[in-house]
Amino acid sequence: MNAKQAAETAKRYIADLMSDEGIENLGFEEVEFEEARQCWKVTVGFSRPWDHKNTVLTALGENRPGRSYKIIRISDDGEVESVVDRVLPASS
Repeated sequence: MNAKQAAETAKRYIADLMSDEGIENLGFEEVEFEEARQCWKVTVGFSRPWDHKNTVLTALGENRPGRSYKIIRISDDGEVESVVDRVLPASS
């Protein structure tokens, strides 16, 4: 498996896993091969319906929905091993 295949696998897996949650704007963020664990670590981002802010700015198209991020670990043979939250550091 290469980085592109790992990213595609991760996106397909999250789309299927979360198909009943109405996720949108699913996109690839990062990919890295973890030598010690012999697996791919792929981060994807997406928005959920409840991430949309219900404000005047949203109605005007000036406010983007929030995003959630997940780290998907995939073995080198293509099996998904884990899915965990990717928490971003708070901005100052």
